[in-house]
Amino acid sequence: MPLQNISGFGSLLVGIAMASTFALRAENKIPDEYKTGGFFIGCQAYTFNHFSVFEAIEKTADAGGKVIEFYPGQKLSREQPDVKWDHNAPPEIIQKVKDKLNESKVKAVNYGVVAVPKDEAEARKLFEFAKTIGLRAITTESVEAIDTIEKMVKEYDIMVGFHDHPRRPDNPDYKMWDPNYILSVVKDRDPRIGSCADTGHWVRSNLKPVDCLRILKGRIVSSHLKDLDEMGPKAHDLPYGTGVSDIPGILQELKEQGFSGNISIEYEYHWENSLPEVAQCIGFVRGFGIAKGW
Repeated sequence: MPLQNISGFGSLLVGIAMASTFALRAENKIPDEYKTGGFFIGCQAYTFNHFSVFEAIEKTADAGGKVIEFYPGQKLSREQPDVKWDHNAPPEIIQKVKDKLNESKVKAVNYGVVAVPKDEAEARKLFEFAKTIGLRAITTESVEAIDTIEKMVKEYDIMVGFHDHPRRPDNPDYKMWDPNYILSVVKDRDPRIGSCADTGHWVRSNLKPVDCLRILKGRIVSSHLKDLDEMGPKAHDLPYGTGVSDIPGILQELKEQGFSGNISIEYEYHWENSLPEVAQCIGFVRGFGIAKGW
């Protein structure tokens, strides 16, 4: 073989190896068909925690959402209220949920907030569940399991977002409310590990969400997007664009960062009849995205 051909062949092999490595490390992307207003927006099933998993899927679709984030412990259906939905579900229950998702044209993309065990065998059960359902990410606050999480992320190509609850004046050891702390946890880790940005809990901690997003730039895996009526711990949810959270600024910042994760509406108000307000939230994102050309 001529020298130049050997050289070219070597370059080809290097290119193939690099492409294979990239493919193994590429995040599990959500198909574009599930976008609304330029974002993958739907519901965190906890919004409908007074109802079943099947009803949460139906209500997400009725509100105009195309994706859903599950949480552990919700009852499965009206017909099987004693069956709880989580990552320990047997194959027949998982199949029932997948069938319901297909019927409603809703895609499951995330799961949490859930504890990730340090023990690899136990953590693997969680990631196997995520793989079986076809999830992009898992949401947790298990900082103590970061080494196990990183190993699982590399093995399964499933992302992990660290969630923030509000500041706890009675518990100074709780640090997840602080985006600087979350950044310190994830910044030297696999790039598929980052933040599940709960904007409402930042507002409850008297932080401005856009500032927090900028601190975590490039590390936003997903978001629990909320608009609240006031700054501080007593705030409650409102339809997007009617509160103090600066939803337009948040959406603009996410878009500028190239955010490609899911936005979950976690509406923790008017529990029994939140569907109209959830639909308003999705309508806001749809209209804002259309106006921006997204």
